[in-house]
Amino acid sequence: MSQAATPLTTDRAALLARLAQPETYDLAIIGGGATGLGVAVDAVARGFKVLLLESLDFAKGTSSRATKLVHGGVRYLAQGNISLVREALHERTTLLHNAPHLAQPLAFVMPSYKLLDTPFYGVGLKMYDALAGKAGLGATEFLSRGKTVQYLPTVQQRGLKGGVKYWDGQFDDARLALALARTAAAKGALLVNYCPAEKLLYEGGKVSGLICRDAESGRSFTVRARCVVNATGPWVDLFRQQDAEAQGKPARPMVAPSQGVHVVVDRDFLPSDHALLVPKTADGRVLFAVPWLGKVILGTTDTPRHDLAREPQPFPQELDFILSEAGKYLSRKPALADVRSMWVGLRPLVKPQDDDGANTKKISREHTVMASRTGLITVTGGKWTTYRAMAEDVLAECFEAGCLPGRPAGVTVHLPLVGAPAESAVRHRMSQAQGLHSYGTEGAAVAGLPGADAWLAEGLSEAMVRFAARFEYARTVEDMLARRSRLLFLDARQAAEIAPRVAAVLAQELGRDVGLNDFLALARQYLPAA
Repeated sequence: MSQAATPLTTDRAALLARLAQPETYDLAIIGGGATGLGVAVDAVARGFKVLLLESLDFAKGTSSRATKLVHGGVRYLAQGNISLVREALHERTTLLHNAPHLAQPLAFVMPSYKLLDTPFYGVGLKMYDALAGKAGLGATEFLSRGKTVQYLPTVQQRGLKGGVKYWDGQFDDARLALALARTAAAKGALLVNYCPAEKLLYEGGKVSGLICRDAESGRSFTVRARCVVNATGPWVDLFRQQDAEAQGKPARPMVAPSQGVHVVVDRDFLPSDHALLVPKTADGRVLFAVPWLGKVILGTTDTPRHDLAREPQPFPQELDFILSEAGKYLSRKPALADVRSMWVGLRPLVKPQDDDGANTKKISREHTVMASRTGLITVTGGKWTTYRAMAEDVLAECFEAGCLPGRPAGVTVHLPLVGAPAESAVRHRMSQAQGLHSYGTEGAAVAGLPGADAWLAEGLSEAMVRFAARFEYARTVEDMLARRSRLLFLDARQAAEIAPRVAAVLAQELGRDVGLNDFLALARQYLPAA
């Protein structure tokens, strides 16, 4: 019987009752994004007692706003960062094997408008293949003009010389985060969303736990833990500052946030299972058009941000850049009226520090793990593709800091996530609209709930809402339509239209206010101003 045959309930009262028990955890993790969830899975798989607290919903921040790509980092290869690319390529394959219903190979095509572009980029991508070795997903191909048009039917043909095809991967980031949370829970970890950590606790100058609060009831809980991990992404400096104050010294900021904007348009702008990638636009940035869940994602930008907004908004120039640049490479130029949804993610870029703690000019996209004098373990930076390797590095730091006894790594390399079918059983592509197939081996459990034939939108039934409430930690309409279903990210207007019906089912399941009005206000932010 598969792990997914009998879903584990996520009843809120039961979770809080466990949290109230006088337990001393081996590991208390603050932050329920990709990094924190990866640490929870790895730690519980090694036999540690694990608690993870998330202030809002799992993957509510950066981890649901990714570019949806599982990649080795072609541009890092151009920078000469071979070790980073090699690690990411290895982790790419691991992720695709462990969750084939949520992460799959994707072919990219780079159209060439200069004669030398095809050989120039092709040689680099052949090196990319070589680094991947047995972990490769497909061979790089040099394409004729006709073959390029075949793969990208709506590519701008004026001046087109040919192209290069190569392979990476794509995934559903929020549902993968949820699969990580549920996998950790199935192995015995306690995970609670909407329960922010508010204060670190100390004994003898060392971190000994924390105080958290249930955001719904206001009830506080005191948690004891041998090791506390700060995995709050762009917000890690908030806890680092608190930890520094406990030591009587200031903390230098560790993160320089950058925002990436993504725009969603209908599939007829690129009716293909291949993604379009422009490695160097007019200002040197990368542009892509990626088929995803029945739509096409255009992006992205990389703009410094000086605040930590939970719902950051795109700057007007970012939208202009994406739409105008896309119009140069697609036969039909997308306009603001064509935007079905748009979202912004904050990237926690790390400011490396020298021995004096002074910030250098270099901003790193690699992850950083560090232990303070009090034993607080902080991790930030990195990317979704390497979440598993990051988790291993975090636990290695816990062992080095002496707050946990060492145990062998590698336990998650071949650990299927909840719902994972055999790869040979996967019959859908990530470019297809959402549906029962998105649940993998749990599809039958979803179909067995009331409302399985009552469809609220394409790929979203009343039964899926009930499943989210009972087994997937959903507490609000936003949880359901932004992250259990991805409709808010795909078509914000449609999400708002069906929200009242979703709210009715969710309220019936949970017996509480599920935030309908809050969601309707949020959905407006995912659309350009009229």
